[in-house]
This record gives sequence, structure tokens and C-alpha cells, in this order.
Amino acid sequence: MARVISVFLPMWPVDRLRRQEDSPSDRPLVLAGRLGNRRVLTAVDTGAAGLGLVVGMPVSKAQALVQGLRIEAANPEADLASLERLAFWILQRIAPIVAVDPPDGIVIDSTGADHLHGGEDALLEALTGRLALSGVTARAAVADTWGAAHALARFGGDLAQMPPEALRLPPATVAGLRDMGFATIGDLMAAPRAPLTRRFGPELIRRIDQMFGDAAEPIDALRPPGLIETRRAFAEPIGAAETIARYIGKLVVALCAELDKRGLGVRRLDLICHRVDHELQTVRIGLAVPQRDPQRLTRLLCDRIPTIAPGFGIEIMTLTATITEPLAARQTSTLAPEAPDLSGLIDTLANRVGHRAIYRIAPVASDVPERSVRRIPALSEPTTEGWPDHWPRPTRLFARPEPIETMALLPDQPPVWIAWRGIRRRIARADGPERIFGEWWTREAERVAVRDYFRVEDDAGERLWIFRAGDGEDAATGSHRWFVHGVFG
Repeated sequence: MARVISVFLPMWPVDRLRRQEDSPSDRPLVLAGRLGNRRVLTAVDTGAAGLGLVVGMPVSKAQALVQGLRIEAANPEADLASLERLAFWILQRIAPIVAVDPPDGIVIDSTGADHLHGGEDALLEALTGRLALSGVTARAAVADTWGAAHALARFGGDLAQMPPEALRLPPATVAGLRDMGFATIGDLMAAPRAPLTRRFGPELIRRIDQMFGDAAEPIDALRPPGLIETRRAFAEPIGAAETIARYIGKLVVALCAELDKRGLGVRRLDLICHRVDHELQTVRIGLAVPQRDPQRLTRLLCDRIPTIAPGFGIEIMTLTATITEPLAARQTSTLAPEAPDLSGLIDTLANRVGHRAIYRIAPVASDVPERSVRRIPALSEPTTEGWPDHWPRPTRLFARPEPIETMALLPDQPPVWIAWRGIRRRIARADGPERIFGEWWTREAERVAVRDYFRVEDDAGERLWIFRAGDGEDAATGSHRWFVHGVFG
């Protein structure tokens, strides 16, 4: 089943201007353009909207309502060009099929790509989070069709209860529907189709069918100039796995030859299969380091053939190097031993379980245990930093400390017993406390906070890393509750 993401950028023109400013101003910002002989607002930022300004309001009225209003000229061409650059940025990071949905949106075919980002929810959260960090206001929704995702991102709720504007119809058609008393899409679906088609043309019914998946709506994928791509069209549709594999090999050889000419290696590769029923099947693979080895790329793509549903046949296949990096020729020697190359193993694993699941741990200068590590790419250069070794650390550190019940003498004695995950354990040995102070320079709440850590071993031989929040005397230093934070090997 296809899955489509629609990204709605309600303030794209003003967000674009704000991002270009070296020193952002706090003054309310509006954009103005001409509508016939009138000069009206075409976009408003949050501050201006909070003062009662809306799109379509005459500029003279806006100036009368808000003193010191900042007015800039609207530039739809620059907005569209910038929107295409944003779509290309998403293409490189999210999914192989991305297109602009002017004037204020981007559509993404996320079929088969969500697992590489930890699922649909994680993908939406990461996408909107990155846009928010860049100063772009965005709302996103995912659905089975472009029309449904577009409507959900802009209106939300039940599709049948949405207004006719959610169908992406021309304003004149929407106004006509309103005049005839159609308030929701459900009203239109309950009406006979033939009179609606005679009155408003075939587009109205086509949009309804596209929204509910009864009519296909292919996405014309963005392909900026300079993108390295190879394409193969077939006289007869193909569908057998062996045939698909054979043509993948031919496409990869042609792509690698072009990469070799330009001195580039590929970091992200997209295979798009165009079916005869206008559906698209996509395969995306990523590589830890730039590559243009045809055998490796062919093997990685062929491993994903089971995810391709050929349907009634594939008529066109395209292979695109979405992200490339310089890759110079390297001289090898049969006499000197070379360091083992792990990039092939990492590529195989990362393309099966997702790149976020393959990483290394690097130290961070922090005494707080959960902040003393960070994830780095699997093939990053070794770091010269290390963890302090004056106190041992558990083999497995929990992402969140788990509360336990204990009995212990205050302020410095370890527990006599603990109850963790429903099991009561008697403590046979203990070492501690190791006092760790809060990082007052990062959080005001940690100015006086402390933790007292103990290494304990229960009567069954299991060794745990536990701590008490607080120093055991002053309630201001912590809650004095106990937690398990890790397990020793």
C-alpha cells in the first residue's frame, strides 16, 4: 500500500525572508501583492496574525490597525525556487520521490522508506523537528493518497467532514459549491455524480476519487539539473526477479561509469520502478563511505528486490545517485597488508535495519552518566577522548533510570535489600558511594542536586549500578528515591 506524506508550510514566504536575515527583527512582518487594482496582504507572520491581520486584507487597513508594521513585497518566483531547494534537501534525506506542492507544500512518497527512519511517527517527528530548527513552520500528515495527506495536513479530522477547499479545487469551483449548499466533502459524495460533472466539470469528481484512492495520482518526482541518473525503458513490461536483477546490474554499470568520469562516489542511491498501472516502486540504499563499485552496489540493490511489487509489469527503471561525494582513485598493494574494510558489512546491515540503528559510542565530557555518551557514525575516525577509569561503569547503562524500593541507613550506607521489577533481592556486597554532582552550568535545577552511586551484588551474583537521588540528609539535593541505572556484565 502506498504511503504519502504532505508537508504544509503555512508561513513559507515570511519564513523564507526571516531565514535570510542576519539580525531578525521583532516587528510584525507582512508581504503585500496586487490583486487586481488593490494592494493586499499575501502572507503574514505569527506576530502580525496575533494582531488581527489576515491574508487578503487591504494594506491600507493593515497599516491603520498596526503601527510600525513591516511590509515587504511578495515574490512568488523566489518562494517557488526556494521551495524546490527545500524539496531537494528532503529528497536527499527522506525518500526518493519528492515533489513541490505549490504554493505552500511538499509531497513525499514515503512507501518503503519509513523503516529507515524508525517508523512513520518517528519520520514525521524528525522531519517537522528539523524544519522547526531551521525556522520553518510546518505541519505534516501521512495517508494512503496524496489528496488525503494534503487535506489532513491542512484541515485535520475526518475527510468526509472537511470543507470543499480540501479537494484542491480552483476558488471559483469552491465558491460555486458553497453557493449550492455543499458544506462538506461528505455532502458531495452523497450527491449524484452526473449533475456535478455537468455543472463543475470532471475535475471535481477526479479530485474526490484521488482523495479516496479510486483514481491514481502519480507524483512527478523532483529531478534537479546535474543529478546523475540512468534510465531504461522496456518494450515489454518485466516482472521476474531474475530479470529485474539483470537490468539493475546494467543500470549500476552505466551509473558507475558516469561517476568514474566525474571522480565521484555515491552515498545514496535510488532505484525507481515505473509500473504499467502508473504506480511507483522505490528502493533506496545508503552507503557509509562513497562507492562506485558495481558489484557492491548491485548486490545491495538486489537484496531489496523482494520489496518490489511489479504488479502487471515494470516498464521503466531509473537509477539515481541522490548524494555523491568526491572519490579519488586509490593505489593498492599486494605486498603490504591493508586494514580490514568494514564498510561492506555496515552497508548491508544499515540497509536492512536502518542507518540510525548502526552507530558507535563516543565519550562526552560530562559526569552525569546519561550525558557522557553520544552516537557517532559507525566509520567515524577514532576519538582521542576516553571515559575516566577511577570508578568502573556498567556494561549496560539504561536510557532511563528505573525506580526501586530499598531499605538503607542514611546517609552513606548501601541498601540491605532492593525490590526491582517485582523481585526482591538481598544485597550480599556493595561498594560506594560515588557522589556525582549536577551540572549547574547547564541546568538551574541541578545547582544543588547530587547522586550517590553504589555497585551492589545480590545473593544470586547479579551486579547492579544503583543510586540515591540526594545526599541522604538535605531534601533540597534530591528526592532521596533509589534507582537502578545499569547492569554490570
